[in-house]
Amino acid sequence: MDLILWRHADATQGGRDSERKLTARGRKQAARVAEWLVARLPSRYAVIASPAKRALETADALGVRYKISERLAPGAAPADILGAAGWPSHKGAVLVVGHQPDLGRVAAVLLAGAKADWSVKKGGLWWLSNREREGQAQVVVRAVIAPDLL
Repeated sequence: MDLILWRHADATQGGRDSERKLTARGRKQAARVAEWLVARLPSRYAVIASPAKRALETADALGVRYKISERLAPGAAPADILGAAGWPSHKGAVLVVGHQPDLGRVAAVLLAGAKADWSVKKGGLWWLSNREREGQAQVVVRAVIAPDLL
């Protein structure tokens, strides 16, 4: 399974947290990362997004249908995010559009096996895969992308 953790792009400050929208900069970030993703996503993938406006606008940049999951709302636990994505048994790839520190915590659990607050840059993503080697389950980092590098 491929698990892509995509943090929402730059968003406005203030107001109701769930209603914060992307800034002009955020829309550009989302578009750049979406373009990069579309060129690399496998033919079989699913997209799930947090119900927060900024996450939905980030997911919209892909131009594909996606599911909205309350399990990905700000403050989601790593177990909830992984459960929503079907990790590690889902067939194909799952792109999760969510928030910090939630996505960074998922990366820490999967890669280090420990609770930690790892950073995922606004609009950035971590692309992880699972595999088995010599009878041992492994998580592999396929890519870490920041929108300012694209």
